[in-house]
Amino acid sequence: MKRTYLTLTALLLVGSFTSINAQTKSKKKAATKAPVAVVAPALTAVDSASYSFGFKIAQGLKADGVTSLNYAMLSKAMEDVFKGDSTLLTDEQASNAIGSFLQAATKAKFSEAIATNEKFLTENKAKAGVKETASGLQYEVITEGTGAKPKAEDFVTVHYKGTLLDGKQFDSSYDRGEPINLQLNRVIPGWTEGVQLMSVGSKYKFYIPYKLGYGENGAGQDIPPYSTLIFEIELIKIGQ
Repeated sequence: MKRTYLTLTALLLVGSFTSINAQTKSKKKAATKAPVAVVAPALTAVDSASYSFGFKIAQGLKADGVTSLNYAMLSKAMEDVFKGDSTLLTDEQASNAIGSFLQAATKAKFSEAIATNEKFLTENKAKAGVKETASGLQYEVITEGTGAKPKAEDFVTVHYKGTLLDGKQFDSSYDRGEPINLQLNRVIPGWTEGVQLMSVGSKYKFYIPYKLGYGENGAGQDIPPYSTLIFEIELIKIGQ
């Protein structure tokens, strides 16, 4: 709070005590204001924690693409829960609302990337040698093998390399120096479908749309949401 300081004007009286017509003159001193120091309010432990909760929640939401909220409703919801009052939504309704809202926010945040990926897939499927399945999975044959084809529940041993559209590699069994053994129905849908098209001894290149990959969420720091994945996969054997 600013304090207003008043400096009294010094009054000088000049006159003749014997004169009937006394004259009064005054002089004003210029008021000098001292600079006002802004003092931050002292925060209690609860104040600091309350602010910090809001700070961290906002940081997380902003990173997910949320740009604003109805702060009054946010405050009301927190107060209702802490006071044990009846809430406007059930727990399930709240979870569904958050999921839908965050999905829309993320999609808006990555709208340019989504358009770039869709454009790539549209142009890629028109290239010679590229085939597309009903699900939207695209692939081309590098080497065609002559062995058996696996089923979804099978374990397979494969060598592979995964990259994004910009060429950034996010994983490679070749770099690790050994193939990997996995069960086909426990990987992303693009792999489950794609590897079943291959015969042992084959090497295919797959172009996997985000819906058949890691979807709207991506995977860790290396695979952003809505990413098209490019995999070169070599099917070595079927079985553990």
